[in-house]
Amino acid sequence: MTHPSRGVRRTYGAKAAPYPHPSPTTTTRDRARSAPYLFLLPAAVLFVLFFALPIGYALWLSVHKIEVKGLGLGKGARSEVWAGLENYTAALTDSELGHSALRILGYGAIVVPVMLGLALLFALLLDSERVRARSLSRLAIFLPYAVPGVIAALMWGFLYLPDVSPFFSLLDTLGMPQPELMDGGALYLAMANIAVWGGTGFNMIVIYTSLRSLPAEVFEAAKLDGCSELQIALRIKIPMVAPSLVLTFFFSIIATLQVFNEPTTLRPLTNGIPTTWSPLMKVYNDAFTGGNIHAASATAVVLAAATFLLSFGLLRAEGRRTKQGATR
Repeated sequence: MTHPSRGVRRTYGAKAAPYPHPSPTTTTRDRARSAPYLFLLPAAVLFVLFFALPIGYALWLSVHKIEVKGLGLGKGARSEVWAGLENYTAALTDSELGHSALRILGYGAIVVPVMLGLALLFALLLDSERVRARSLSRLAIFLPYAVPGVIAALMWGFLYLPDVSPFFSLLDTLGMPQPELMDGGALYLAMANIAVWGGTGFNMIVIYTSLRSLPAEVFEAAKLDGCSELQIALRIKIPMVAPSLVLTFFFSIIATLQVFNEPTTLRPLTNGIPTTWSPLMKVYNDAFTGGNIHAASATAVVLAAATFLLSFGLLRAEGRRTKQGATR
């Protein structure tokens, strides 16, 4: 049928052919390709400003030193010059840094196994069907982690002092000997107690979350086979949450190497904690007390490298163990 006024032939009752979609232009394709990079840009800027640049500046400081001419008075008497590996050699041969590293090893030998052992025990208990008030118990165990480290150290520090601690007053009333917790070998136990009290809850939550994600069919099958709760925990639950245990162990090792708040906060309360008790305290003392920021930067780089190598070694060993278990 032809329209009388337009002379255009139209077919009624038939479906019109669809219009072809226009092909995307070059500008549209470029925008689609650049969209992921635009989303990543804020994170990349923050990474460069607050991570990459400080590390680069620390590396730059570590290979320089201050050269003093004459009495060091007047303009130009003190200048920053190239030092090469001199600061690194001094850091690696520093006996104080070696002693602080040994103290951290002793401190970590107490903190890591006790904290992770308690975290695993609490997680297994909370995952048991016989536990009541699970939410309240989980909150009570996790709550110490929400307390800032400085406040926790101050609180426990005053509890360790015989003159103000109610525990020492109770021991005195009962006629029992009062231990010296702020000096000698007991100091390691005192500071380890603060770390265990504050860090167990976080590790417990990580392990408990992993336990809750395990399929319930596995435990039901084990119960049908006659396994007890203890056998299920030892033979099924713990092996299946091994990745979470490795993760918490990894985080605990890094936190142990970076301990700073506890000894720094407790130091005014006792004479048993030197200014270089931990490696980070050594870095702080060199930078802000001794005024040698270049030596402090070299020590910080050495500590960062040691932490990286230890972390890389642990992750590589765990990856090798996982591959061996998968091939069996």
